[in-house]
Amino acid sequence: MKILFLGTPEFAVASANAILQSENHSLIGIVCQPDRDMDRKGNVIFSPMKQFAQQNGIECYQWEKISRDGVDTIKELAPDIMITAAYGQILSQEIIDIPKFGIINVHGSLLPKYRGASPIQTALINGDKETGITIMKTEAGLDTGDIISTEKVVINEEETCGELMARMSEIGAKLLIKTLDKIETGTAEYIPQIQVDASITTKISKKQAFINFEKTAKELKSQILGMNPEPIAYTSLNGVTMNVYRARVAPETFSTSLPCGTVIAPTSVKAGLFVQCNRSVLEILELQFAGGKKMSSKDAINGNKIKLGDKFSAGNSI
Repeated sequence: MKILFLGTPEFAVASANAILQSENHSLIGIVCQPDRDMDRKGNVIFSPMKQFAQQNGIECYQWEKISRDGVDTIKELAPDIMITAAYGQILSQEIIDIPKFGIINVHGSLLPKYRGASPIQTALINGDKETGITIMKTEAGLDTGDIISTEKVVINEEETCGELMARMSEIGAKLLIKTLDKIETGTAEYIPQIQVDASITTKISKKQAFINFEKTAKELKSQILGMNPEPIAYTSLNGVTMNVYRARVAPETFSTSLPCGTVIAPTSVKAGLFVQCNRSVLEILELQFAGGKKMSSKDAINGNKIKLGDKFSAGNSI
């Protein structure tokens, strides 16, 4: 089949590459969001999918509004099917009706749970034990189309969002090729979603990344892992912002009656960094002070950046 692929972030690259490597399908073009990010020198940063297109000599389209600007070009390309994976724009019915086999989406959850913009992050932040990939038929609603295929994914205990996304992108790519083959041969089954079970996710903001140590250590660990690699969970110590990249729940026996946010024993260079939370203790493993380098908690203690009795901000966002 002739395939037009719509995707922007790293999550989409594995699926596009699987199509490129497939013997049965032809990748005729890539559509991604317009360039918006710049580095500190003012140079434009291309999205992972635009980089993939350039590296493989594939035509790349970046319409500001695909449903307004892309219709004529897509009709000229005449794809048999279109695939979306974290593309970032809602498609009009006019676009959906162009391909012979319609449009399908590679989605990072077991639909109808976690529709919307941040399904993988939300699963981690909520402390879920498993998630999955859904290949669904795209319709005008937000991730409301029929389910074609799914695969469950177990979430590892100390897995960050970035690590889980990378793993799920590969799983999704393999599932996509199997699904495309079924669609082409007419053996695919389309199962309507149970709409009453649906939940919607939105883009995670920096404000949501603030670490409130009045929560439980389990909640904070899930938040920290779900915010890595972006927007990165953060707190404040002595007026200095500190990003937290990794953490885990400490044994219950470590808990004290000290105020939430207090650095408690057995914090040491040998033992690590332990912070009192709501009736529980969080062990911070990896951190970064504003203007500094990412480091282990033990290096922070060794450099006297953190010491026993220090108190992190607790309560409202800074």
